[in-house]
Amino acid sequence: MRMRLLAVLALVATLLSGCGYNQIQINDEAVNAAWSEVLNQYKRRADLIPNLVAVVQGYAGHEKEVLTRVTEARANVAGLKATPELINDPAAFAKFQKAQGDLGGALSRLLVVSENYPQLKADANFRDLQAQVEGTENRITVARNRFIKTVQEYNISVRTFPNSLTAGVMGWKTKANFTVEDEKAISTPPAIRFDAPAASQAATPAAAPAPAK
Repeated sequence: MRMRLLAVLALVATLLSGCGYNQIQINDEAVNAAWSEVLNQYKRRADLIPNLVAVVQGYAGHEKEVLTRVTEARANVAGLKATPELINDPAAFAKFQKAQGDLGGALSRLLVVSENYPQLKADANFRDLQAQVEGTENRITVARNRFIKTVQEYNISVRTFPNSLTAGVMGWKTKANFTVEDEKAISTPPAIRFDAPAASQAATPAAAPAPAK
C-alpha cells in the first residue's frame, strides 16, 4: 500500500513538472521578490525627499513651484497602495508607474534648481542627501531592470505550450511590466527654464535637519 502511494505521488509530481506548474510557481515567486525590491528602493527615495526639501527651502524658499511639485508628487505616491497584487492589475500598475515617474521628474527638477545656488551646493547636508538620492536612483534602475526580466520570464512561462494549458486551467495570466516608452520618458531629463535670482540674493540658510540614512 505504501509503495503504491509513493508511486502515485511520484506520478503526480512528474505530471505537475511536465505541465509547467512548478516552473510557473518558481517564476511567480521571482516576480514577487523583484517587485518587493522595486518598492523598497522607491520607499527609500520617498523617505529622503522631506529632508532634501527642507534643506533646499533654507536657501531657495522662493522656488515655491518646484518645492510644491515635489511635495505633491510624493503625496500622490504615498496615496497609492503598493501591494503585491498591484502587478496583476494593468490599470493600477500604469497609475503607479505614472505617479513614480512624476515624482522622479519633480525630484530631478529640484536638484537642477540647486545649480543656481552655490551656497546650497556647498552645504554638507545637501551634498550628502544629493549623493543618497543619486545612489537610490541607480538602485531603482537596477531593481526595475531585474523586475522587467523576471516578469518577462514569468509571462513566457504562462504563454508557451504546454504551460499555457496549466495556466489557463489555474487562471494564471500575464503580469504587467514597465514599458519601453515609460523607461524612455523617465530617463529623459526634463526641460528646465528658471528665472532664478543671483546667488548673492539667495536667502540666508535655515537650520537643516540631519540627512536620512
